[in-house]
Amino acid sequence: MPQLPLFIPESNLPRLVIIGSGFAGLQLAKKLKKAKYQIVVLDKNNFHQFQPLLYQVATSGLEPDSIVFPTRKIVRDYKNTFFRMVSVQKIQPQEKCILTDKGSLSYDYLVIATGSVNNFYGMQDVSENAVGLKSIHEALAIRSMILQHLETAVDVSLPEEKEANTTVVIVGAGPAGVEMAGALAEFKKYVFPKDYAELKDYPLQIHLISSSIKTLPMLSEKSSKNSLKDLKRLKVNVHLGVSVQAYDGLNVKLSNGETITATNLIWTAGVKGAFPKGLQPDVVQRGNRIEVDTFNCVKGCENIFAIGDVGMMKTNEFPNGHPMVAPVAMQQGKNLATNFKLPKENWNPFKYYDKGSLATIGKKSAVADFGKLHISGIIAWFIWSTVHLMSISGFKNKIAVGLNWASSYFTYDKGNRLIIRKYKHKKAFDCITTEELV
Repeated sequence: MPQLPLFIPESNLPRLVIIGSGFAGLQLAKKLKKAKYQIVVLDKNNFHQFQPLLYQVATSGLEPDSIVFPTRKIVRDYKNTFFRMVSVQKIQPQEKCILTDKGSLSYDYLVIATGSVNNFYGMQDVSENAVGLKSIHEALAIRSMILQHLETAVDVSLPEEKEANTTVVIVGAGPAGVEMAGALAEFKKYVFPKDYAELKDYPLQIHLISSSIKTLPMLSEKSSKNSLKDLKRLKVNVHLGVSVQAYDGLNVKLSNGETITATNLIWTAGVKGAFPKGLQPDVVQRGNRIEVDTFNCVKGCENIFAIGDVGMMKTNEFPNGHPMVAPVAMQQGKNLATNFKLPKENWNPFKYYDKGSLATIGKKSAVADFGKLHISGIIAWFIWSTVHLMSISGFKNKIAVGLNWASSYFTYDKGNRLIIRKYKHKKAFDCITTEELV
């Protein structure tokens, strides 16, 4: 049965539909706010989330409201721009139409900016029992999971159960994994002894696992070595050159034959593109990304574009596509917006300008690469803090995060240790009660 169309006010302007309100999609909408297009932004959520700080929500450092911002509030003053909270089910290129869970929508131009999701590389048991870190929902799930298991560790009597519930395994030593490990290490040092004095004989164990032979492999050798040094200083157990083979909710089996017993496994080891069905199979490349040209136009399509994590633009400099990071997404959104304002023969190909890379490993410790300049320690930490604070959407959110950071800087406290949403997880111990995520 044909879908009824979504209600969008009639306009004589060409309609540009953007699927996704992440960094790429919103940057495009922002730069086109005065252009001669009717712009429709679609997303299954009604908010934009600042993903680089998800780990701080997961480790009780920030409340979720601090790093999410209503999409409607962002675009409400943009000329001829509309937002609809829908889930896009299918793209129909021939009809220049998309199907959603609330109706169909025609377009003149379509931009896919749907980002990425966790990639468990076909390991079904890991996907069922681990928790990723790609959304605010997952960050809250991690927070509840860890805190629930610490409460369970207090209640149970068997030593092996206490140890399993006080062990956290983080898979992936990129920025997300390293920052998560550093934040948990500070939780272990400053919060755990006071909140869980009953577990003084079972201190929180943190394991960081990576198939790479170094931490932060995308950064410089110097920054990688400094990050590893800082993690070891924080007493994080770092396992390099090994991968996870299986996880049943209790036993983490590694490629070197070792098994770690833990009820908490956080997955930051890989992502893949996510987009609605309907495109030709031959445009889907490695990592489930959509092949695009240097103008971000999808292969074989004149009016469909893909930007951000979901787009795979192969160049001599980036033969496997650009890094799946926020700066690339924002720059692609800005470049495409500029092109949409010009005649097509004057369009500019995308060129990524790398402004540098940052990662923090706990308080007062971070690494920064700016070309040949490599900075570490408290100076890098202040740079990291400033850049992230300025990048957060909304003045109120900037103030909330800034005050929170200032407080924790002096008190070493994490004030958001709340189990508000019970987390449902497969457990190997019968004594552990499972709850619904509500």
